[in-house]
Amino acid sequence: AAMLNQTEVGEFVLLGLTYTQGLQHFLFLSFLLLYLTSLLGNGVIMSTVVAEPRLHTPMYFFLANVSCLDIFYSTVTVPKMLTGFLYGHQPISFGGCLAQLHFFHFLGSTGAVLLATMAYDRYVAICNPLRYALVMSPRTCLLLALASWFTGLAHATMHSVMTSQLTFCGHNHIQHFFCDIKPLLNLACGSTSLNLTLLNVVTTSIVLGPFTLIVLSYFHIISFILQKVRSREGRWKPFSTCASHLTIVALLYIPVLCNYIPPSSGSSSQRDVQVSLMYSAVTPALNPLVYSLRNQEVRVALRRLVERTL
Repeated sequence: AAMLNQTEVGEFVLLGLTYTQGLQHFLFLSFLLLYLTSLLGNGVIMSTVVAEPRLHTPMYFFLANVSCLDIFYSTVTVPKMLTGFLYGHQPISFGGCLAQLHFFHFLGSTGAVLLATMAYDRYVAICNPLRYALVMSPRTCLLLALASWFTGLAHATMHSVMTSQLTFCGHNHIQHFFCDIKPLLNLACGSTSLNLTLLNVVTTSIVLGPFTLIVLSYFHIISFILQKVRSREGRWKPFSTCASHLTIVALLYIPVLCNYIPPSSGSSSQRDVQVSLMYSAVTPALNPLVYSLRNQEVRVALRRLVERTL
């Protein structure tokens, strides 16, 4: 039997963080500050890496990629969320919704692969220092970065194409502050089992694949340091360069693993929303702080950059 009055949905309404009436202005200011911190901090790291010849090394090349990514990543979701705090429910067109979903997954999965690339870079630098310049040549670094961006793009394109094939009728309120896949699947009429399978299989492997590589790299790094390096100072130096990278891995992966690893039954919960807030707004603002505070080379380069401009 055909459904009567099956009107296709032309736009969606993002309900945002509506359960917090009265906190709206406080949340608006907090997330505006986080967003500005992200833009400013990541912008400063990128320009420092570009301007300072001493930072023209593989590690900082990948860091500049991550900073560039973080600027766009927070821009995909935060501005729309901020207008939600001020004006309540936010309408978003079907096309806008797909674009948001696409770029969120494109940048998110690229970020995960870039972090794995950075872990491999640290592994070669610490465990094979003599071959480092050969293994991590500028050409290799460029290819690794391009491969990371391309993997993210392919992953996101699959999801946006699959989601664009769904029919939406009737209910169009999204229980989220941006268009993510799970909340959209809840609103679709017809079968979403293929979409859910792809979300579980492909997205989980995009999350867990790089994570496994990171764990393996650090397993090798730590066992190498404990076996080969005798002096205390000698041990501390490689650990301190890894500390900032590991902090960022933790900031990204702890919330992501919470969000995607229990297989998606299709229901998106309050927890999904809070976890997404963490990695779309908080993490991009903290990354530059982690790197500039933990890292002496970045601090020195920043000081020199400031002195030159003043």
